[in-house]
Amino acid sequence: MHTPTRRTLISASLMAAGSALLGCCSASGSAKPDPRTETGHAAHPAPDAGTRRFVPKGPKGYVNPSDPEVLAVEKERGGGPVRSFRLTAAETRVDLGGRTVRTWAYGGDLPGKEVRVTAGDILNLTLVNHLPVDTTLHSHGVRLRCDMDGVPDLTQRGIAPGAEFAYRFTVSHPGTYWLHSHSGMQLDRGLYAPLIVEDPKEPLKYDKEWVVVLDDWLDGVDGSTPDGVLTQLHHGKRPPMDMGGSSGHDHGTGAGSGPSRVLRHSHSPLLRSMGGNVDFPHYLVNGRLPEAPSVFRAKPGDRIRLRIINASADTAFRVALGGHRMTITHTDGYPVQHASTDALLLGMAERYDVLVTAKDGVFPLVALAEGKKARALAVLRTAGSGDLPKPSVHPDELEGRVVPARRLVPDESVAYSDREPDRHIRLRLTGTMKAFNWTFDHKPYSIEQRHAVRQDERVRLTVINATDMWHPVHLHGHTFAMTGLDAAGARKDTAIVLPHRKLVCDFYADNPGLWMLHCHNQYHSESGMMTILGYRR
Repeated sequence: MHTPTRRTLISASLMAAGSALLGCCSASGSAKPDPRTETGHAAHPAPDAGTRRFVPKGPKGYVNPSDPEVLAVEKERGGGPVRSFRLTAAETRVDLGGRTVRTWAYGGDLPGKEVRVTAGDILNLTLVNHLPVDTTLHSHGVRLRCDMDGVPDLTQRGIAPGAEFAYRFTVSHPGTYWLHSHSGMQLDRGLYAPLIVEDPKEPLKYDKEWVVVLDDWLDGVDGSTPDGVLTQLHHGKRPPMDMGGSSGHDHGTGAGSGPSRVLRHSHSPLLRSMGGNVDFPHYLVNGRLPEAPSVFRAKPGDRIRLRIINASADTAFRVALGGHRMTITHTDGYPVQHASTDALLLGMAERYDVLVTAKDGVFPLVALAEGKKARALAVLRTAGSGDLPKPSVHPDELEGRVVPARRLVPDESVAYSDREPDRHIRLRLTGTMKAFNWTFDHKPYSIEQRHAVRQDERVRLTVINATDMWHPVHLHGHTFAMTGLDAAGARKDTAIVLPHRKLVCDFYADNPGLWMLHCHNQYHSESGMMTILGYRR
């Protein structure tokens, strides 16, 4: 059975007291807590007056990121113990397993070290910028206060080189989330890390937990950089956007940086289109190549909870564990009625939690890069002997049953009622692969765009994919219920929209501010496929 960590047990009993001593009881392998807070004194207060006065460009009459409405909702979330961490973004060299590359990462680790807290905690996460350009940090999937969302020029100013910023907010809902830069193409380097929010009343029973982070990789390989590849996709022209901090350094950003990485002759039946736009040289699980995979050790019969995060920029992964069926328990942090499956399909930024009962032996965890004829690999070992699987291993489960997100049923604890929506918003995904002009409604992203909602409305959002490409669409600051003909479905914050299909979802406007809605293909979003939902006064 799952045994709660010592920190979780203390947190449950002392939450009302807000004991700051919990700052020194992080789970093993987590990002290091800030030692300056272990005595109970915060390293940084809430954002200073200059930050709190930040107001983005745009029309008047909307709730801005630090307005009283935002602070009031944050106060209602309450707060328990303060859990403080420091992340340092810096240029570094990382070993992918026999191949060392130069990139940007948090603390020199790939992925960045896990940040683990308990629902109800106040997360005080200080980002120190040792990069040569501005950066920010986004807590993906977390329903947090707007001025802590980490979108440059919309919710905050970019964090300048040599500066730091304390992201401080109450984490109210348990689940599997992740942290990543929201500046330019920085996500497609190594600027990401798991964020795990434990449930103090965890209903699942398990023995071990395996956090699995998937990625596609090109940075530092034969001169390639994400900025250079974005320029290649724009046929050598300067991309139309720069969300604070892509370029301006000697890391290589031009169209001539490295070989062509433009993906050609690709097709995925599951995605009903090309697998993506970029032909990555490597695909990783927990920062390791298939030739030198990471190994997770357990005992036969152990019940293992896998928290799987797709941190890639352009790749959907079909994931299976050889010799095992998986039981889906959560998607994007929210529980679903348990469903058995052979494999999972994860678009960029999606997360799935699954349970498996480990068999005796050595088993491949394979993440097939959809439509790209490549894979990432990790290994589950429960036997003392046995060779590692070959990098080309292809377990039968990959060709088995895949349960799509639209078929998942929410757990009744998070299911929406059948209330009719108060507002309908209808948006079209537009653009072509040839022109690489990805947009909403043929309008490239502008910081001054607003699609209006009002506090406490139930909003029905319809996103119509009018392109020949699939898109993983992500809404900041909220979760939505995927809506079928007769019921509201699983709760998510990111969902795949297939070509010439639509996503219909409902969400409650209960988190005021200005919130991004965008494609989580990094090369699409940085080409203009982003827009903003704003709360009207």
